[in-house]
Amino acid sequence: MRGNFRIFEYLIGSLFTSALLVSQATGFELKPYKDELFAYPRVLDQAMDGAFLRLDYQIQRDLRDRDEIPERRVEGRYVSSRPAWHVRERSVVLAGNKRKHIRVGKPDTDTKLLLLYLHGKGGNRKQGNADWTFGGNFNRLKNLMVRNNGVFLSPDVKIESPRGTQEIRELIAQYRKEAPQAKVIVACGSMGSQVCYGLADQAGVAGPLSGLILLGGATDRRLLTSEAYKVGVPIVFGHGSADRVYSWEKQYQLFKAAIGKTQRYPVRFRLFETGSHGTPIRMIDWRDEINWMLSISSATRQ
Repeated sequence: MRGNFRIFEYLIGSLFTSALLVSQATGFELKPYKDELFAYPRVLDQAMDGAFLRLDYQIQRDLRDRDEIPERRVEGRYVSSRPAWHVRERSVVLAGNKRKHIRVGKPDTDTKLLLLYLHGKGGNRKQGNADWTFGGNFNRLKNLMVRNNGVFLSPDVKIESPRGTQEIRELIAQYRKEAPQAKVIVACGSMGSQVCYGLADQAGVAGPLSGLILLGGATDRRLLTSEAYKVGVPIVFGHGSADRVYSWEKQYQLFKAAIGKTQRYPVRFRLFETGSHGTPIRMIDWRDEINWMLSISSATRQ
């Protein structure tokens, strides 16, 4: 009887050890938060083993019925006030200029993820901190970060000059000193994508990146020769099929070139059918895309 009990103990211990090893192997990921409200709509079409998805965006359902005041105030169930306790406005010197940014969460040695959102032309640092617009999607992102030992940064960005890329490069470097273990993902909206392409192409920054997210962005084929691409940094493109600012077809061609003939490069394209220029910012499933990037980053760096 005692021998059977020891065997049972051994089996339980083995199962616990196996579970621990699986957990360590899978690495850090963002835990669920309001997934049922922010999950992607129905898939209309997919290709390349799911790397490309055409999604059923409907303006009535996904914007007018979701917002109390269309494009100005989302329904309250999409928003949580918890991140408000962690929001700080900061001013730092970057490339010789004093620049402001909004920080959500406090960086330290336990910080798991550092995520930056870079606005487009005409925007500013406040866009990424907006709780009630864009369907509450930035509020969800802020919640995901503060609930998972992450730090979110929304800086003012000088888009029209290469100096803007240098400023963001230095901002990342400053926060890496405070949070040396954190993975770094940069999301860029609209014309802010030019800064993302610049970061991808800059030695000393691209290598440690864990992901680039381009939402309604411009097309720049220097991505294909960038340091980020050479080391396999995961990339996500989000675009609306009715975008009148930047053509989704051109961005799709860049995606196809990036994924390559073997279709093995870690890149995704999320096309929101009938969506406009701002639709990807409203509809991107932050948790799904970030966790995919983190899984790729962990696997390639083990």
